[in-house]
Amino acid sequence: MVRLPEKLLAGYRSFMAGKFADETARYRSLARDGQAPETMVIACCDSRSAPETIFDAGPGELFVLRNVANLVPPYAPDGEYHSTSAALEFAVQSLKVRNIVVMGHGRCGGIRAALTPGGPPLSPGDFIGKWMSLVEPAAQAVQGNTMMTAGERQTALERISIRFSIANLRTFPCVKILEEKGRISLFGAWFDISTGELWVMDPATGDFVRPDLD
Repeated sequence: MVRLPEKLLAGYRSFMAGKFADETARYRSLARDGQAPETMVIACCDSRSAPETIFDAGPGELFVLRNVANLVPPYAPDGEYHSTSAALEFAVQSLKVRNIVVMGHGRCGGIRAALTPGGPPLSPGDFIGKWMSLVEPAAQAVQGNTMMTAGERQTALERISIRFSIANLRTFPCVKILEEKGRISLFGAWFDISTGELWVMDPATGDFVRPDLD
């Protein structure tokens, strides 16, 4: 008999006995009525930075898109395959989300790859290398700052890439129009895996600050 890894099956048993049992009515309502999340989170696929865990979200509360380094490419209606753009379009036009949060995190492997192009196991022909070339100009600028340590350069590019993705969000007509009408809001956030700290981007300055949780 073909089986999933035992750890996954054990987790599923725990889910059915715990969370699903506690929220059966909610799951049935979501199945019957469909989803209507107010917020989309564009996050990294890193296993250490799950938005549902960080924001303690229940089923149906967040529409989450995860890719390498939480990047949003520019609007490019060229007939090619664009999974991130497709998810964004679905969230905005079909689900009609009110908020989009681009959330990066510390110690991001994709950002590290962008800062060390061509390093193992990447090469210019790899999918990750091509994907991370989206932030190549910023990566080159950060690499050129010899007054920063390697860790500082990493954190700097992690946060710059968030601002970069928000700028690219505004190249999508459906996002730009709705933001101008006040019907959608864009946010940036950065999560520190080591400390659990969440930093939120000030839309006026682009600086990242700790939110007041009181």
